[in-house]
Amino acid sequence: MSIIIENFEFRTRPMRTRFPFRYGIAAMTELPHVFLHITVNLNGERTDGIASEGLPPKWFTKNPSTRFEEDLPQMHRALEKAVSFGLNQESESVFSLWQKIYQFQESWANAEKIPPLLAHLGTSLVERALIDAFCRGTGHSFAEALRTNEFGIALDSIHPELGRLDPIEWLPQEPEKSLIARHTIGLGDALTANDIEKEELCDDGLPQALDDAIRYYGLTHFKVKLSGNLESDLLRLKNIAQMLGQLVPEFKFTLDGNEQYPNVMAFREHWEQFLKDPILESFLGDSHLLFVEQPIHRDFALHESVREEIESWDSGPAIIIDESDGELDSLRRAIELGYRGTSHKNCKGVFKGIANACLLESLRREGTGPWILSGEDLANVGPVALLNDLAVMSSLGIQHVERNGHHYFSGLSVFPRSLQQDICSVHPDLYEWIDSGFASLIITEGSILTESIISAPFGCGMELTKEILLNLGDSGLISGQFSD
Repeated sequence: MSIIIENFEFRTRPMRTRFPFRYGIAAMTELPHVFLHITVNLNGERTDGIASEGLPPKWFTKNPSTRFEEDLPQMHRALEKAVSFGLNQESESVFSLWQKIYQFQESWANAEKIPPLLAHLGTSLVERALIDAFCRGTGHSFAEALRTNEFGIALDSIHPELGRLDPIEWLPQEPEKSLIARHTIGLGDALTANDIEKEELCDDGLPQALDDAIRYYGLTHFKVKLSGNLESDLLRLKNIAQMLGQLVPEFKFTLDGNEQYPNVMAFREHWEQFLKDPILESFLGDSHLLFVEQPIHRDFALHESVREEIESWDSGPAIIIDESDGELDSLRRAIELGYRGTSHKNCKGVFKGIANACLLESLRREGTGPWILSGEDLANVGPVALLNDLAVMSSLGIQHVERNGHHYFSGLSVFPRSLQQDICSVHPDLYEWIDSGFASLIITEGSILTESIISAPFGCGMELTKEILLNLGDSGLISGQFSD
């Protein structure tokens, strides 16, 4: 096979949240959503591919001393560099072309002192566009191409212990046709309508307070964020525990530490204070809590000192990494230190996520679990990024996936009506037209159906016509003014 990227184009659409999404050190109110459209020569035939990503403040780099306007140009550089490294690089498979781009991007990032999580945001965007172009050009879905390894994935080049086995030897034979939506409870999210100031109420037909969201979507799974402030976390966790206990007695949840702790011992001190409260002792028990995500700041999370701190905490919860998973060997390093797994986000890399899923499954088969690959969100929205994401999650066999894009944005209302109607037509199990006059994600009894995603090329079944591409956003990478 021969595959070459011949041309590319960026388009950007500014997006505003329904209400602020507070996580860690940032409160997101606006962000640019970037689309990358590429033209690929696949065995002499030209085909198009597309990928997209929202660029949220303070996730790819967590530097409190800079403003988002200062961080955004660096994000743009990472995107532009990656696609320029891939241009006119003839390769024999999608995977081998991704490897070339990854290596070029890594060398550039090391020289420029760009953090790997940020650098490979660019790599992953090109990777996703390549996967989409390949699937469209061959007429195969992502799940089919993964099952037969048409991508040419060499797992041992990422995790040598997996040998030369294909991904399907470790992954489910068929993708999941339904995924449980794990609802994000942001640090500033209202628990009831009484908690919302009148001038801050949304009037778009979608739920805003947690209790309304539970009833509207039939939610059963949640992701609760910690601030790192013991006093405020204690009170908020108790309020959330009481509400979930009343409305969803069999609820499950994950706890996101948001990198708010300098080391495991600092997190353990807070944890042990939580457990002194009878309500939180039950809340944080095995019947409800699934795992804890990235409590330690990325600058310290993979230090050798973590090993002893985790080993000495026999009664501690299962902890996974998220923001610390910036490099291909990050999961292996985390496992050596005592972590129980990592998260998958497409922005961290599709092939990397596939290899990580295979590595964790190999460990499960050794009977040394639990080993966790969680599905996490980065305010993903359609009409492209969310669908790419769900296609990968379903193929990796992830049962529940954090979702928050549909909650913090008013569906697809930012896009032209014609594009929204196309999505509802092509993906009627995923999007519906609501009375407020826009396309909104369908979550029924807490779950998202994925059948139309599974059968599409790379999740998104829209044809990439010139009209649709023009409707996605303005040409180029637009900085603008954004608040954080």
